[in-house]
Amino acid sequence: MPDESSSPASVILRPEDNIAVACRDIHAGEKVPTGAGEIEAAEKIPLGHKLALEDIPDGAEIRKYGQVIGFASGAIPAGGHVHVHNCGAETFQRDYAFATESPVLNDPGPKRTFKGYLRRDGRVGTRNYLAVISTVNCSASTSKYICREITPEILEEYPNVDGILPLTHKGGCGMQEDGPDHEQLNRVLSGFASHPNIGAYLLVGLGCEVGQASHLIRNAQLVQVEGLSSAEPSEDGGPPPTITIQEEGGVSATIKAGAQAVLELLPQLNEIQRTEQPVSSLMLGTQCGGSDGNSGITANPALGGASDRLISHGGTVILGETPEIYGAEHLLTRRAASKEIGEKLVERIKWWEWYSSTLGAELNNNPSPGNKAGGLTTIYEKSLGAIAKGGSSSLNGVYGYAETVSASGLVVMDTPGYDPVSLTGIVAGGANICVFTTGRGSVYGCKPVPCIKIATNTPMYLKMREDMDIDAGCVLDGTPIDALADGIFEELVEVASGKQTASEKHGFGEEEFAPWSIGPVL
Repeated sequence: MPDESSSPASVILRPEDNIAVACRDIHAGEKVPTGAGEIEAAEKIPLGHKLALEDIPDGAEIRKYGQVIGFASGAIPAGGHVHVHNCGAETFQRDYAFATESPVLNDPGPKRTFKGYLRRDGRVGTRNYLAVISTVNCSASTSKYICREITPEILEEYPNVDGILPLTHKGGCGMQEDGPDHEQLNRVLSGFASHPNIGAYLLVGLGCEVGQASHLIRNAQLVQVEGLSSAEPSEDGGPPPTITIQEEGGVSATIKAGAQAVLELLPQLNEIQRTEQPVSSLMLGTQCGGSDGNSGITANPALGGASDRLISHGGTVILGETPEIYGAEHLLTRRAASKEIGEKLVERIKWWEWYSSTLGAELNNNPSPGNKAGGLTTIYEKSLGAIAKGGSSSLNGVYGYAETVSASGLVVMDTPGYDPVSLTGIVAGGANICVFTTGRGSVYGCKPVPCIKIATNTPMYLKMREDMDIDAGCVLDGTPIDALADGIFEELVEVASGKQTASEKHGFGEEEFAPWSIGPVL
């Protein structure tokens, strides 16, 4: 563990802030330097939590990052602990200025490359999976059993194939045909089927479900082994391999037919090899989960710096979790490339206000128990730290859940904050690599996409070292954000080229496939 005596007690993020954030546990009575002197902690302030720098009157603004994160629900003395017991998230107006800023990124220097799988449509994969995709929950177990037939011994014969991936879910029926949930599930399934990290796939259905494979194929214009390069067979694009349990005559017959179909696809998939590809082909999905009070100070801004570096090379970065943009969206609207893009983001925020209120929920009640234990108090505080993942470039697009992302640069995808559901949509949109920042210690995996885990603080990183890839807690001990951002960018290139992440070593990522269902189950 790092020596607490050598670690700074706290950090003040902006001159206009009236709180400091603890870089380690601060003991009651400890003198804490403030830059303009020192202040005595009135009580224990845990790592990541907030210390009042001055007397804060009842009802007054509490400011962090130079922004309002809440309002005092009682008088807070200087040196006091600022948290859920004395800080509330009241509704207040934000200034939605549109396209008033035109950020310019630094020249990245020589163009970088990585080793990836070039697909027929010009996109580039960072992994080479074969997927068995269930159209409905009724075929989920059968899809898994098909994959189990392809043993590790069989896969050893195909060294260029990263694995056989069952993509199963809880939906596919009990929804309105051609309704919002049907359309959204189609976007997710087709997004994965045609994903650059999936070189070939098999569709498995029951036969009587609402989410028919034929409907999916027709509406998404899916073709056979979509991911194979132009040098491979099937370039003319016949219908993809599809089997249904009812037509095959039951589960056993379907498993046999499915395993045979997979065995026929593996040799074609194995012929594809990694080649040098431009870094501009990378589409980075970002996520923060199990956040704490240091997420917006260490890992998220460092990831934002890496995002800027990728964008300067022509790449794309997806910022999701709309409920965790809430309260900070006014900072993104200013960076929108056009008024229309900014207005689309605000429209999504307004939709979430309506959606949550209709279901009896509150957006400003977002921080989870783990978030609060780590020092986060209000949704505004959480959001201001969360959007730092996207860096400082222009906002070039706003996409619906699981929509194909076609713009380069920074974009927002409308997703829930819940990690598996959010990243399922982001990957369906085309992200071929992901970074996940966490302060409490998430063990998330994201097949077929590698997911780099960044710890926001060193104590958690050391405690969960087998599950973390990078320690951002070094920022609290003086490592410059820019230096850490450089390191994250280099890790992106290495992982995109084949380096395994911690979650990949554990084999995580199959159960995390979780399409978002927004409507009633009928």
